[in-house]
Amino acid sequence: MPIIAARVYHDGKLVRDLGPDEAIPEDCDEGDFFWLGLYEPTPEELAGIARRFGLHPLAVEDALKANQLPKIEVYGDQLFVIARTANLDADTIQPGETAFFLGPHFFVSVRHGSARAHTEIRARLETLPTKLAHGPDYVLYAVLDFIVDGYFPVIDAIEDRMLAVEDSVMDTPLDAWQIRHLYKQRHEIIRFQRFVGMMKEVAGRLAADDDLPHIDPVVRPFFRDVWDHVQRAEFRLSGLRDVAASVIETNGMLEQQRQGVITRQLAAWAAILAVPTAIAGIYGMNFRFMPELDWRLGYPFALALIFGGSGLVFWRFKHIGWL
Repeated sequence: MPIIAARVYHDGKLVRDLGPDEAIPEDCDEGDFFWLGLYEPTPEELAGIARRFGLHPLAVEDALKANQLPKIEVYGDQLFVIARTANLDADTIQPGETAFFLGPHFFVSVRHGSARAHTEIRARLETLPTKLAHGPDYVLYAVLDFIVDGYFPVIDAIEDRMLAVEDSVMDTPLDAWQIRHLYKQRHEIIRFQRFVGMMKEVAGRLAADDDLPHIDPVVRPFFRDVWDHVQRAEFRLSGLRDVAASVIETNGMLEQQRQGVITRQLAAWAAILAVPTAIAGIYGMNFRFMPELDWRLGYPFALALIFGGSGLVFWRFKHIGWL
C-alpha cells in the first residue's frame, strides 16, 4: 500500500500512527481528524480509501489520472483540490500533481511525480499543535504553501542560467544547439507559467470564496499568503520569458551586425583588389601600340600606380570604418 503516512490527530496533537494493515477507524470524536498521504496509488488501492471516506468517483478518477490542471471542485460536503508541483531535472521542468480530498474529519493527499514528500511540512506542523488544531483546512494551506515555495528554487536555477546566456551572447554568438536549447527553455517557462497562473486562481478562490466547505473564516486569510507567493512566482516567470525572447532577438541582431561587418570588409577588399586588377589588365593587353611601352620607367610607374591606388582605396575604407 503506497501510504506514506497515516496519522490520527486530536486537537492538533498526534494521537498515533495507523499501521499499514490497520483499518481506518469508522468513527471519530470532535477535534479528531485523519491525515493520509499516498504516493502514486493504483486504482484498487485508492478505491479502498475512497470507500472509507466516501470520496466522489469523479474526484477519485481525476486523482488517478495525474494529468489534470490546478482546480477546485466541490462534491457535496467534500472539497477536492488539485495542485501542480515542479522540480528541475537537468534543464527540464518536471511537473507533478498532488490531489487533496478535504472533509470534516480527514485530509487525504494523492501525490504523483513530485520529488518533494510532505514529511518535512508534517513534522513542522506537529510542533505547532495550536495551528494544527484548526484541522484539515489549515493542513491544506500548509501543504499548498509548501508546494508553491518549491517553485522558487526552480525559478532561481532557470534565472541563473538565463542570465549567464544573456551575458555571454554579447561576446559570443549562440550556435544552433544553444538556440534550440533556448527555445526549449522558453517553452518550458511558458508551460510552467500557465499552470502557475491556474494555481493563483485556486489560491484566490480558497481565500475569497465563502461557499467552499470546511474552509473556516479564521483560516481563509492564510490562503491569501499562498496567492501572494504564486503571484510573485508568476511575475518572475514573466520576466524570464521576456529575457529568453530578448536573448534570441539580441543574438539575431548581433549576428546580422557581424554579417554586415564581414560583408563590408569583403566589399572593401574587393574594391582594393580591383585597382591592381584593372591596371594589370590594361597593361596585360597584347596591343602593338600602347602608351609607355618604350618608356624606361614604365614598369616602376605601373607598380607605383598599383600600390598608390590600392593604398588610397584602403585608406578610404579604413577611414569610414569598413576595415
